[in-house]
Amino acid sequence: MLWTFIIGGVGYFIGIYTLMQDPPSLTWAALLAVSATGVLSFFRHAVFNRSDAVHGGWDYGQRNNFQIEVGLANLAWGVFAILAIVFDWGLAAVAASFLISGLYFLFVAIFVMVTPDTRQRGLGGLIGITVWGLMMVAMGVSGMLAAG
Repeated sequence: MLWTFIIGGVGYFIGIYTLMQDPPSLTWAALLAVSATGVLSFFRHAVFNRSDAVHGGWDYGQRNNFQIEVGLANLAWGVFAILAIVFDWGLAAVAASFLISGLYFLFVAIFVMVTPDTRQRGLGGLIGITVWGLMMVAMGVSGMLAAG
């Protein structure tokens, strides 16, 4: 998970720089902060689901299909960002990939906060996912504003 945040963070800071250029762009930022993190999260949740479940504190001794579904959701926004770039759908579509990803993380953070049994995430994890979600939403909104 650490590599996911490192790669995503590098992409995010690239986005801060490239969004201020003329013309503004989020291409490399999205490839790292949205696509790479989405694909890495897919592998963590769906392919290596048992070890991820043990790490999260919810190893039920069997495959957890919901966790695989979460991995597929991660893959979906990662692939969406790639498609938006490859097919040149424009800055607004690429910015939307940041919004989708960020909203997902914020909703997960809210879920963890309101769920009584949240042993799967400590306070550090909750803070991390909340901050990441807020950063991704902010980049998405900034990208939408730059797109006009």
